[in-house]
Amino acid sequence: MTGAVTVAAVDDDRMLLDGLRSWLAGTDRLRLLAAVPTVADLLAGPGRTAEVVLLDLLLRDGSVPEDNVRRVRAAGPRVLVISTVADRPRIVSAVAAGADGYLTKDHDLPTLVEAVAAVAAGGTAHSPELAFAWVHDTAADRPRLAPRELEVLRYYASGLTLKATARRAGISPNTAKFYLDRVKEKYREAGRPAYTKIDLAHRAREDGHAP
Repeated sequence: MTGAVTVAAVDDDRMLLDGLRSWLAGTDRLRLLAAVPTVADLLAGPGRTAEVVLLDLLLRDGSVPEDNVRRVRAAGPRVLVISTVADRPRIVSAVAAGADGYLTKDHDLPTLVEAVAAVAAGGTAHSPELAFAWVHDTAADRPRLAPRELEVLRYYASGLTLKATARRAGISPNTAKFYLDRVKEKYREAGRPAYTKIDLAHRAREDGHAP
């Protein structure tokens, strides 16, 4: 079990929680610390120390998904949202609130393990459902970026320098800067200014553009 990623699950479906306990017993890459029905229960128990929390998108206690994400993230764990349905607006809101990925519950164990590993390593767990949600998001504060603008933003937000971003995109540094300036202007017009590289990285992550 050495080196296993510690996880906790928040879901109000008791059968699913029981099944998850049995399921995760079959892999030595994940170690389940807690399986509870509410975020309050998670934060009051050992699950609050997990590296990654599997958080059901919609809980029957009436809690707001993005609030749940923020509470868990504030406690330290990273968040992988899971659900039985692809509720596009709520998925987008949950990721914008700080969730590190989204999966529907019909994925197999290897997919879940890889998603948790990606999130634990500081990345984002992408899925077809998440990509579809982003593509169809029409929120007014999410600027429409042209393909080249998005490409340059992703490279730059990944930590590359401006010159390295330009090389990766096959353009000159001046052209790369032009695209980044356009991205900044679009975020400013959307009411979400991004003045620095760190700001751009945050915006890219919030909007699902992080590499």
